[in-house]
Amino acid sequence: MNWLGWIVLGALAGWAAKLIMKEEGGLLKNIVLGVIGGLLGGGIMQLLGGSDINGFNIYSFLVAVLGAVILIYLGRLLTGKKPVNN
Repeated sequence: MNWLGWIVLGALAGWAAKLIMKEEGGLLKNIVLGVIGGLLGGGIMQLLGGSDINGFNIYSFLVAVLGAVILIYLGRLLTGKKPVNN
């Protein structure tokens, strides 16, 4: 997947993770969360015997969302921040 695909998939995955976890932030935060979440989720899936992110598809999107949700959760553990009440 090229860099533009990573940015688009990252933005979508970060946005979905923020909705799930009730987190605030803009487009840049979505992209960073999604791209790093994709790397984290891909690594976790490989450890569990699955495949990592392999293109612009639903599986890769779900793996990136899983990684982004884990990142948000870990960030909250470290900072003690609570979810946003919407």
